[in-house]
Amino acid sequence: MARLIERHGLNELKPRRVSTFQSLTQSIIYQQLSGKAAGTILGRFTALYPGKRFPSVADVLATKPQQLREVGLSRAKSSYIFDLARRVKDRTVPGLKSSERLTDEELIIRLTEVKGVGRWTAEMLLIFNLGREDVLPVDDLGVRRGFQLAHGLNDLPVTAELAKYGRQWKPYRSYATVYFWLEADSSEK
Repeated sequence: MARLIERHGLNELKPRRVSTFQSLTQSIIYQQLSGKAAGTILGRFTALYPGKRFPSVADVLATKPQQLREVGLSRAKSSYIFDLARRVKDRTVPGLKSSERLTDEELIIRLTEVKGVGRWTAEMLLIFNLGREDVLPVDDLGVRRGFQLAHGLNDLPVTAELAKYGRQWKPYRSYATVYFWLEADSSEK
């Protein structure tokens, strides 16, 4: 890990601290798309709600599904966003302050009840929105690739192997995650 820190410099976790609804909506929009394409769709989505940086749950629930389709969201992603909005409204999905009081696993369980939100998406919220320092997304390809490169392995580590090895970085596994992403990214340049 020291070699990665020396190579990539010191990195801090800077949580965004936006609403759970905004964070997860953005994650849903970005799923399986290039950053550029997703950014374009996100821009069109927010433009549906003039005068607002990001729409509220009530705004989205008042939107017709066809409007979301017209800005480039698939039928599935539109349904995920509506499901998320309903679950935030009924408080199945906790808001930002309530999320802070839950453990990582408690929050992951609650968030993955939403259609289109899997463990990886919940882990990204924990790291980037809440600034949780001990999250290691062992299913993330970039994390696995970065670990492979950092340790000079011929093959990607299997999830269980990475989870077991990652125990040594506890309680700062989110930092290891960031360094593995940096390592994977630098190998592609």
